[in-house]
Amino acid sequence: MKNANKKNGFTLIELIIVMVILGIMAAVAVPRYLDSISNAEQSAEDAVISAIRSGLKQAANDSLYTNGRATWPTNPFDALSEKPSGYSTSETDAAVDGEWTFSDGRITHQRADNSRYSWDYYAGVQNGDDAETGTLDGRTIIEQELD
Repeated sequence: MKNANKKNGFTLIELIIVMVILGIMAAVAVPRYLDSISNAEQSAEDAVISAIRSGLKQAANDSLYTNGRATWPTNPFDALSEKPSGYSTSETDAAVDGEWTFSDGRITHQRADNSRYSWDYYAGVQNGDDAETGTLDGRTIIEQELD
């Protein structure tokens, strides 16, 4: 005959231990996950900027061939055959997650964590004896909201 007082299930101590283990795992996993997202967004930005740099070189070569002078376009996104996802013709800094803009000699991008980054762009001198191609500087942070 079975023992009628035997109960199936977990004790309170066992449940607390499981909760502590899950808490430790979450404390380790969440920051790693957030770092992965940040690294992915940085890699995506690097890919877009690399495409712009390549497009600018191609635009300079095309301009040299057709006009006899290597020049860059006023808007660096014009050097791309396809604009990046989130590209906006807004005349302000990027203000929406994933948005890319160009205004006042600056490319801007807003990440999902609401941080904004910029790259200074100078198209160069387009005419005269001192004509030169421009520059595209590295990434700088504009603003970052802390949660």
